[in-house]
Amino acid sequence: MARRPAAGLTVLAALRRDASLSAIAAGLLAVLISYAGPLVILFQAAQAAHVSPEMTASWVWAISVGAGLSGIVLSLWLKAPVITAWSAPGTALLITLFPGLSLNEAVGAYLTAAMLIGLVGLTGSFDRLMRHMPPGIASGMLAGILFQFGARAFKAVETAPVLGLGLGMLAGYLVFKRLWPRYHVVAVLALGLALTAALGQWSQRGLTWQLTVPQFITPAWSWASSLSLALPLVLVSLSGQFLPGMAILRSAGYATPARPILAVTSLGALLTAPFGGITTVLAAITAALCTGREAHAEPSRRYVAGLANGVFYLLAGSLGGSLIALFLALPPALVAVLAGLALLGAIGANLSALVQDAAHREAGLITFLATASGLNFLGLASAFWGVVFGGAAYVLLRPARA
Repeated sequence: MARRPAAGLTVLAALRRDASLSAIAAGLLAVLISYAGPLVILFQAAQAAHVSPEMTASWVWAISVGAGLSGIVLSLWLKAPVITAWSAPGTALLITLFPGLSLNEAVGAYLTAAMLIGLVGLTGSFDRLMRHMPPGIASGMLAGILFQFGARAFKAVETAPVLGLGLGMLAGYLVFKRLWPRYHVVAVLALGLALTAALGQWSQRGLTWQLTVPQFITPAWSWASSLSLALPLVLVSLSGQFLPGMAILRSAGYATPARPILAVTSLGALLTAPFGGITTVLAAITAALCTGREAHAEPSRRYVAGLANGVFYLLAGSLGGSLIALFLALPPALVAVLAGLALLGAIGANLSALVQDAAHREAGLITFLATASGLNFLGLASAFWGVVFGGAAYVLLRPARA
């Protein structure tokens, strides 16, 4: 009687079959964009807390490992490109709290937030919320979030240190989209790096390679840290990260439940919090890079982008500030143009879905405009307010349609 192959061999065989250059490049691009922007906020928070460079490197290690491990586990488990990251709004909140808040209290608040988010996920309440969200509102929110990145791609052309970088990437996108539609994003990335090097805009001076040594931080709890950091972390993570992140997965055709995603990311946050890791969340912007056709034409093979994303996170975290400095050495124009062009497909798909949903079109349009406006009120991002305004329009206008 023939023996069944070991589970590990089965997974490896599936990966060899499903792996593709486009999916791996999508995972790398998502990591690059994650580090190019939100990491600057983390450095500002570290400066406000007056911590050492070694402690800052530990923070980078913790957020990278938390996102990397949770993304790998979830992508393999759910066979979907589940892209995770750390809470950028939560990191920005730290700047206003340090140095009045001690580092030990911050870690205690991280642990509290992770447990509360995990509890929300295990109860299934977040899944019920997702089931009752009208499709037009979900598409409007996603289009509004991504619209800003698409617009920045063209705005970056006028602010690029060398005009040829932005214009060259835009022209390359059109050519590569026509000639190699499956790998056009990879080709644009390669072109952008080549132009950056040729124009002398990528400096690697002073770059050294060394492994990160995690620094353990003893947690401490207080009512002040729970109310000023833990509860806001839960609110902004659920409304600004998990909500649009789940909507992106659903719009791409992945019927993944929120329960395992919230549970695994919360567990990852619990493990990395003592080393400075802030809340691990479901990514929204970078998720759109890995869930569309640019990652792979077959949705069942796009989970490789989630695996690649997690592996690149682990590599970057292990090298600490060294690899991060390499990412940050890229000119902002390259990252802005690359992100906007890579998200064009997702922007178009959600705008099309908004228009086609005639029953919720007006509510979806209100959601889109509110989200794209960049409104930030009461510490809550525009994605949250877009859903609030769009939901109100849906409820109030529904009887008139009936």
